[in-house]
Amino acid sequence: MTLLDLTPRTSRASRLDTLPVAIIGAGPIGLAAAAHLTERGIDFTIFEAGDEVGASVRAWGHTRLFSPWEHLIDPASGRLLEASGWQAPPASRIPTGAELVSRYLTPLAQLDAIASRTQTGTEVLAVTREGMDRTRTRARAVTPFALRIRHADGSIEDVPARAVIDASGTYRTPNSLGSSGLDPLGLGDVADRISPALPDVPGRDRERFAGRHTTVVGAGHSAANTLLALVKLAAEAPGTRVTWLIRNARAARVTTAPDDELAGRAELGGRVEELVRSGAIDLVDGFEIVGARRAAAESQGEADDAVELVGLRRGESVTHRTDEVVNATGFRPDLGMLRELRLELDDIVEAPRRLAPLIDPNVHSCGTVEPHGFRELTHPEQNFFIVGMKSYGRAPTFLLATGYEQVRSVAAHLAGDTESALQVALTLPTTGVCSTDIGGGACCT
Repeated sequence: MTLLDLTPRTSRASRLDTLPVAIIGAGPIGLAAAAHLTERGIDFTIFEAGDEVGASVRAWGHTRLFSPWEHLIDPASGRLLEASGWQAPPASRIPTGAELVSRYLTPLAQLDAIASRTQTGTEVLAVTREGMDRTRTRARAVTPFALRIRHADGSIEDVPARAVIDASGTYRTPNSLGSSGLDPLGLGDVADRISPALPDVPGRDRERFAGRHTTVVGAGHSAANTLLALVKLAAEAPGTRVTWLIRNARAARVTTAPDDELAGRAELGGRVEELVRSGAIDLVDGFEIVGARRAAAESQGEADDAVELVGLRRGESVTHRTDEVVNATGFRPDLGMLRELRLELDDIVEAPRRLAPLIDPNVHSCGTVEPHGFRELTHPEQNFFIVGMKSYGRAPTFLLATGYEQVRSVAAHLAGDTESALQVALTLPTTGVCSTDIGGGACCT
């Protein structure tokens, strides 16, 4: 008998049970996942790339949501908050993103059960299994996950987890301006003239757009919000011009059905259409962007750092000149970080394969998506789940309430409560189908 024979050994399975669940992202869905795991007594760690929780929401915090508070508060999160003395905002009021953070996400994240398990300024670079790339199978299901993370000080380490809930969202990975899905040729030379979706036109970004010609690319509701803000700025700042550029042969319909219960969204498209008719917004349709470049000033008083978007329009080569470009073409999931995992994704929208038919934006709106949970979110990689906006891939029809039901079901599954995990139910507002034939942005959040 050797000394090694006398040493107690921990099996892979028993070690797995001692590890926390890793949650990637401290936005509304990541924090909701934490709340459900808290209620079930399951340990977890949240890794948030931003310096604060809700970092992506803060970026567009000046924008008002379409959904009222009654659809924005996760049930488990609400229960934890109410136990601490928190009072819910009026159910029918529609908040801005900043209000969502200050009145809901921040108090939730400050609860000790969640705050003590949250690491901000910590970016997840990749997810794999300990000692296993995606090709190795033996004992894979009982081998801990390994998350490679980068801390705020730049240090990098691998941390283990028993399961992974990827709620990292898609805001940091916008779709390309190029109609091919690739970045337009020359984009790097004009990157400083490209703004992400939903810039704060009347606030922190006002000087960037005042007195200049801005072109908004994309035809979803993110584009519509920005167009309205720019038109308002044009009334205050002489020389401000607004162009709306889309790749389709016609202006996509950002309005929804007349019986849309999200009144703010139903009104948005009508306002934009009226401004196009009045000439306040110059609509350029059928423009497929293939390149971008710097352009010298053509006349006195014109900005000397103008941009030219080069493309095709009705089969002919065309150039569109502008000072600023807003990329409102929608978002896509970051799948590179998951390359060593075994995923089963839809070929078109890059959502989990079982979920994709339920969220097809050509058929379904936010309100007609069937309730779904862990079963539809399952991948060949056991106990790995993509949830929230990222679970919808490139489909723009996500609602927070949908994500809350997703993580409720996933938490029940991880707790071994299969009956609860399978009993999914959801009540959503009636909506019309969100058009995606011109690559527009998210229409429902």
